[in-house]
Amino acid sequence: MNLDSYFPYQLASTAEAFSRKLVNVYGSSYGLSREEWRLLLLLADAKSLTSLELSRRTTLDKVQVSRAAQKLDGKGLIHRSISKTDKRLRVYACTDAGLQLFSDLFPKVDAMADTILGHMRPEDRNHLERGLHALKQAISLSSK
Repeated sequence: MNLDSYFPYQLASTAEAFSRKLVNVYGSSYGLSREEWRLLLLLADAKSLTSLELSRRTTLDKVQVSRAAQKLDGKGLIHRSISKTDKRLRVYACTDAGLQLFSDLFPKVDAMADTILGHMRPEDRNHLERGLHALKQAISLSSK
């Protein structure tokens, strides 16, 4: 088997390489881990989410969500509370400092992503976006 032509390996290694380029922006400059960035990104967009919703919307498991949330809370970027409807769940939301950091950081992360994608021909980028969308649909159909 040639790993360089094995699609699952190609997809995973390419996604990892892309993610590492983005980590250079929020990790080295702002001290955030990949997991912390994912939570901050989701919470800045959604305003508040439960621990279960965060696990569903990321590739992170419950333990990773909990650890990243603990770190973000310790940095004063999010706050955690107990759900009023289900005492087993935590509800997470950005603090004002978290929203400010996100608004400062997101354009830089987005610019890095655009720089990488800018090295692609526009038609290749369109094909990639369509292909990723089709792959997500195929995955959801195979789960039923």
